[in-house]
Amino acid sequence: MDTTQLLLTVVLTVTTILLVVIGIQLVFLLKEVRKTVKKVNGIIEGFEKVGGSVEHGFNEILGFFAGIKTIFKVVDVIHNKKNGKSKSA
Repeated sequence: MDTTQLLLTVVLTVTTILLVVIGIQLVFLLKEVRKTVKKVNGIIEGFEKVGGSVEHGFNEILGFFAGIKTIFKVVDVIHNKKNGKSKSA
């Protein structure tokens, strides 16, 4: 066996070992990234639920004030009708 062949065999062996180690580390890294993405997704879903609850509560408050506004309009119309009848009589 020639020295260049021996050197080539050693270089290929070391390169293969390094690539296998890097591949294994990459698999572990991708598993950690997957866990992190799942956690972030859960947090985002939680915020969406809270946002939906806040929006629902805000809509109920707006509906309440719209009802109060309608009551004031009805009272104003009744008041104007009473004043209109008393002025014409």
